[in-house]
Amino acid sequence: MYFAALLARTAEGWEASDTELDDVETLTDLIELAREASDDDTVLAFVEHEDAWFGVVRVDGEEDPHIYVSDAAAAARTSYGQMLTDELLGRGADEDLDSLVDLDGTEDGEPDANDDEDADPDAPVPAGPLGDADILADLGMDEKELKALDGDALESIADMLGCSMEGLEAVR
Repeated sequence: MYFAALLARTAEGWEASDTELDDVETLTDLIELAREASDDDTVLAFVEHEDAWFGVVRVDGEEDPHIYVSDAAAAARTSYGQMLTDELLGRGADEDLDSLVDLDGTEDGEPDANDDEDADPDAPVPAGPLGDADILADLGMDEKELKALDGDALESIADMLGCSMEGLEAVR
């Protein structure tokens, strides 16, 4: 079972809210969900699967998102975790985006400079953390602290940000 929450920076501080993943089929969907929570400020989309792994997707306005997964091998065995690990391993462009032509400014049939031709879709997923371990460093949680988090990761991150968890604990 998944638990998902958004932590959005507002003028009053950080605000936590639970979110449904029912309409999230791609990483792009998750990023858009986060962007809807705050116009131009930082939003952390948090996804957890039965205390086996958690993932954080950081969205800062229109900048490229940053992604961190606590246990890539465990995450890759679940649908949302696979979505995150595939992106981190260079395997995961959204299918819908691949079918569109000339969005990246290349000629039809010309390889995209962002495509990782060396990415092996059958390569094993590494055990342990994967992604941007400094995703929260400028917010007060360094790489070592992030990698030490366990099943209460969301609560620890929210505490570090000064964000109230009262509303989320009720739905968890």
